[in-house]
Amino acid sequence: MKVHRFAHRGQRPSDRLVTRIHLSKAEATEVEEQYVLDALRSGWIAPLGPQVDAFEAEVANLAGVGHALALASGTAALHLGLLGLGARPGTAVIVPSMTFAASAMSVVYTGAEPVFVDARRDGNVDPELLFTAIDTLQLEGIHIAAVMSVDLFGRCADYDEIVPGLQQRGIPLFEDSAEALGAKYHGRPAGSFGEAAVFSFNGNKILTTAGGGMLLSDREALIEHARYLSTQARQPAAHYEHIDVGYNYRLSNVLAALGRAQLSRFDGMLARRREIREMYVEGLADVPGVHVLGRDVDGRDDHEDNCWLTCIELAPDVTGVTPTQLIAALAGEDIESRRLWKPMHLQPVFAAHRGFITGESERLFDRGVTLPSGSALHDDEIGRVLSALRATLAAA
Repeated sequence: MKVHRFAHRGQRPSDRLVTRIHLSKAEATEVEEQYVLDALRSGWIAPLGPQVDAFEAEVANLAGVGHALALASGTAALHLGLLGLGARPGTAVIVPSMTFAASAMSVVYTGAEPVFVDARRDGNVDPELLFTAIDTLQLEGIHIAAVMSVDLFGRCADYDEIVPGLQQRGIPLFEDSAEALGAKYHGRPAGSFGEAAVFSFNGNKILTTAGGGMLLSDREALIEHARYLSTQARQPAAHYEHIDVGYNYRLSNVLAALGRAQLSRFDGMLARRREIREMYVEGLADVPGVHVLGRDVDGRDDHEDNCWLTCIELAPDVTGVTPTQLIAALAGEDIESRRLWKPMHLQPVFAAHRGFITGESERLFDRGVTLPSGSALHDDEIGRVLSALRATLAAA
């Protein structure tokens, strides 16, 4: 695979028009154009083809796992992975409360019961509380099909604590690494810790296929069964024969080509996200009551995070500004920002489901703001964001 390095995003030309600053806008270059054009000209347009096979192999290699399956979304990957791990009616799946809704909704698709566990200060699942939840459920005779981890905003969960405890209890780990492609934990890639894992290639991710996802595992049988289900569970017959309910979940050859093009530039895009993180850290270092999420928390720094999105936590008694007020002020400067994920145990659709809650994820939701972090952003655009942030906080 030829690797295309990402040019450093320095100061923009002063005569360029000032435009809206997006949270994480997808970027396409001549590299993407050429890959997609080659796929179109090859005649392999849809649904599958050689670009899909190559994309699967390249992402599996990046994550350090044996097998991968390219799918239409990260949610599809979550659904099929849970089915492969035995999630079904009458079982439970433990899910971090601080996550995007797809993590929990995919559990419901299988008929299993989602059980929510609260976060640590960095937003990732609290391992001690996780094992309290597991032991409590098992004492009640509830079968836990899997425990899901979420590598929140591109920061890996604490796998040195999570993996041994799950192994002792004989419960499979399913990594929701949708936001964490390229992140590491003690040198090991996100997506390589569990029985299965997923990545998302949604339009706002570091690497995008416009929409798409990947299911990964070292268990070949799990991936091959998911592959079977993802193509409507068609039997190997001369006609359309089905003995199982399947799904239309595969990624197209053209979108896989787009993904391969993005992957050829991935190192540079990842480096730029990390540069942007450092710009925020340095630019806000002297602002009282503002902390960059994941920075120097629980004995870990953020140098292995992929920095998909940089989030800040506000101390309201110091800043005098709420996330809603700050987001409105940034919007007034044509800068997109948003709240952190609203915890699943607070979502109306999951109100009846069980949770082991300390209040930490709710605290982060009440205090957190996600800032523009796209790799296409220029230094002066990050400067605009910092200026608007500082001005708003100074005026409070």
